[in-house]
Amino acid sequence: MYRILEARELTTNIYLMVVEAKRIAKRCQPGQFIIVRMDEDGERIPLTICDYNREQGTITIVFQTVGAATMKMAELKEGDSFHDFVGPLGCPSEFVNEPVEELKKKSILFVAGGVGTAPVYPQVKWLKERGIDADVIVGAKTKDLLILEKEMAAVAGNLYVTTDDGSYGRSGMVTQTIKDLVEEGKHYDVCVAIGPMIMMKFVCRMTEELQIPTVVSLNPIMVDGTGMCGACRVTVGGEVKFACVDGPEFDGHKVDFDQAMKRQQMYKTAEGRAVLKVQEGDTHHGGCGQCG
Repeated sequence: MYRILEARELTTNIYLMVVEAKRIAKRCQPGQFIIVRMDEDGERIPLTICDYNREQGTITIVFQTVGAATMKMAELKEGDSFHDFVGPLGCPSEFVNEPVEELKKKSILFVAGGVGTAPVYPQVKWLKERGIDADVIVGAKTKDLLILEKEMAAVAGNLYVTTDDGSYGRSGMVTQTIKDLVEEGKHYDVCVAIGPMIMMKFVCRMTEELQIPTVVSLNPIMVDGTGMCGACRVTVGGEVKFACVDGPEFDGHKVDFDQAMKRQQMYKTAEGRAVLKVQEGDTHHGGCGQCG
């Protein structure tokens, strides 16, 4: 059992939990994720690691209530426990394997949308701890849906907040802020974008025009988290990949976002899964028990 040491609502339908998981805290890296189950019959829920403390043996997760399982999870309080808390899973951020001296030569931009702010935070923090300041754009629909602003401000070189409705910070989409910063004279060697699929699609469209190499994290399309169910099947540069085992990070300019988003919708129904199984054949990845 994995005890919850802290549980609180960050904003409407978005929650933060600090969980005691010493082995995971000892080994995890920015960009990786965990899978939780509330009980032995519970649904498997993949969640990106928001933060970790190796000394205290804790993992911080942030999640949004989008269905019955996450609504039930939101009811858990300090002192409750998860039946399963498995990880670290997935590949770490590519920055982790780069020489620090080479990273210091780069100008890095992070773009976070909504709950995507949570997986962006540990990457920016990791860089900050090594003397590397990165610019960060955090976008939300409204001021009330903005999360982790103070935490991000403490580790970002420059933090730019934007809201779709203009209720706080800059007004408009994150793509407009990217364009504005470049027009203001900013130069970026690489961009990391994490958020809703539609946001990442348009960020990549913008950065491709601006000739900024871009990494995206496809954690929003994961279901099983082990490569068995095939839900996170995606085409990257013409090749079939699975976000949970090959990623979750990929070259955003090579991701077929339209296919991935269409596939997400089809996977939600039994009929859709059956169609995908026929269409994709041996590359479908069965094993989820839902495709028969």
